Amino acid sequence: MPETSLRGLHILVTGSTDGIGAITAEELARAGAVVYVHGRNADKIERTLASLRGLAANATPPGGAFQADLASLADTAKLAEQVAAKVPQLDVLINNAGIGTRGPREISKDGFELRFAVNYLAPFVLTRNLIASGRGTIPHAVINVSSIGQADLDFDDLMFERDYSSTSAYCRSKLAQILFTLDLAESHPAIKTHALHPGTYLDTNMVRKAGVRPLGPAKDGADAILFVTRHALSDGPNGLYFNRQHTARALPQAYDHAARARLRKASEEFAAPFMR
Repeated sequence: MPETSLRGLHILVTGSTDGIGAITAEELARAGAVVYVHGRNADKIERTLASLRGLAANATPPGGAFQADLASLADTAKLAEQVAAKVPQLDVLINNAGIGTRGPREISKDGFELRFAVNYLAPFVLTRNLIASGRGTIPHAVINVSSIGQADLDFDDLMFERDYSSTSAYCRSKLAQILFTLDLAESHPAIKTHALHPGTYLDTNMVRKAGVRPLGPAKDGADAILFVTRHALSDGPNGLYFNRQHTARALPQAYDHAARARLRKASEEFAAPFMR
């Protein structure tokens, strides 16, 4: 089967000024995609744009950039509005931005547990608002960069106020992403929606700051994202979870329709002030 072409596709990559996201943006540009950069820091955004523009002549120049702090759902909702206004046709949304496993319990700008907010609620708001914005911003594919590190959600303590562990909070947020992935694939079958684990302890700032010795290059993660993106744009089943470049199974809670409905209801309530 010939490799699915990405040439000319308009692709937004969140968290694309560093680590796997930055390499993913470069590889997409080399593949001919029109990449839209997202980051929190204006200087890092400019450096990333300059890097993309400085690629080999056969790479496609970036389409533009957006600055938003995904720890703020108001910022996330504004990001969706800006994308809807500036991107004529969004073909693929790659929800890559995230926060890692180490640190104290922190609260987002909206009062949510930070890892749940950044890793899950922000992609939920961004994706749902883009879909609600209109035909041009309804992506053909949504790729959620999750993790093999997963833990069941405690629906009686979604904000993890009891017995907090940053690692467990990260793992819960990553499973929430997968529940959202399968839920979106079911509710919007025309949008190919997949989640993936890009690789274990790849060489990124997030891993190094956690004091962990990297087990592989960050490019392995970018290669996995491009593989799943191409898979999403080809014919095939919807709502899959990948371990790198292979289909896999997430924790059983991801396949529990009642759990997915419960998370959707809670998420809509949490995010109601920021939804279209």
